[in-house]
Amino acid sequence: MPFPQDRLRRLRATAGFRRLVRETRLSVDNLIAPFFVMEGRDVRQPIGAMPGQWRVSVDHLIKDAGEVHALGVPAILLFGIPARKDELGSEAWAPDGIVPRAVRAVKDTVPDVMVITDVCVDEYTTHGHCGIVKDGQVVNDETLACLQKMALSHARAGADMVAPSDMMDGRIGAIRQALDGEGFSQVPILAYAAKFASCLYAPFREAADSTPKFGDRQSYQMDPANLREALREIELDIQEGADIVMIKPALPYLDVVHAARQAFNRPIAAYQVSGEYSMIKAAAQLGWLDERRAMLETLLAIHRAGADLILTYFAKEAARALHE
Repeated sequence: MPFPQDRLRRLRATAGFRRLVRETRLSVDNLIAPFFVMEGRDVRQPIGAMPGQWRVSVDHLIKDAGEVHALGVPAILLFGIPARKDELGSEAWAPDGIVPRAVRAVKDTVPDVMVITDVCVDEYTTHGHCGIVKDGQVVNDETLACLQKMALSHARAGADMVAPSDMMDGRIGAIRQALDGEGFSQVPILAYAAKFASCLYAPFREAADSTPKFGDRQSYQMDPANLREALREIELDIQEGADIVMIKPALPYLDVVHAARQAFNRPIAAYQVSGEYSMIKAAAQLGWLDERRAMLETLLAIHRAGADLILTYFAKEAARALHE
């Protein structure tokens, strides 16, 4: 019926009505909290470009993991910052490397929190790229063996899930084959399936000391202009054995999240990346917006677009807000 019979404002009039008809509900169950773990003891270094985030040693990571778990956040994602780097990033698959030690420590002390590990060599290489470099080019197939070894080292340490973020062709199939061959068929893969070459990773690269020393990552990360190619990337990762597929960044790519949700019968994740986080923090510090409302509104939008899981540096703050 047309106005005046049809009045949509009737069901917006009170908080009670709005709760009754709310279509999308954000929950702590949707959240994954990323952490940067580094060598040392009693280390808690603030990250300048990411207010409220730190590089932490394993002893502090255990405390942080316990805190987010107590808030109901089901999973954490670990990025390792090694003490030593080389051209191949060989510390990435060292059995006693920073991430395997962190995984074992967290699973020993907070066994019920799910531990997901980033699988990419950029933090571990002297050149800062996500693969082996030959003649100034990031080579694809030679990199796959490095990723296999890295994923296996994390699985052996007790990681609940591995998350390859490198965007090399064929890496999901290679990692699945390696895991299955070593008896880790139960370990799922969260694939960074559509990772775009975005300027919004800049604060992360400061945090992880992973800025490329030459060139950029546009030859392997995706062109921000391409939606159809993103769906092809996601489809290929599913065919190769990905259990969950991720779109990164999140908010500028909600059309990709929505298209993936419509096209694929798989859990969809989206990463609210460092730049998205830092923009909200910076604007809030200047008094330009309400940080809490901006945080919850953006997370809700990502979930509404179709993301079942949201990786966000706001996980702890969002969990507290959702419990209120």
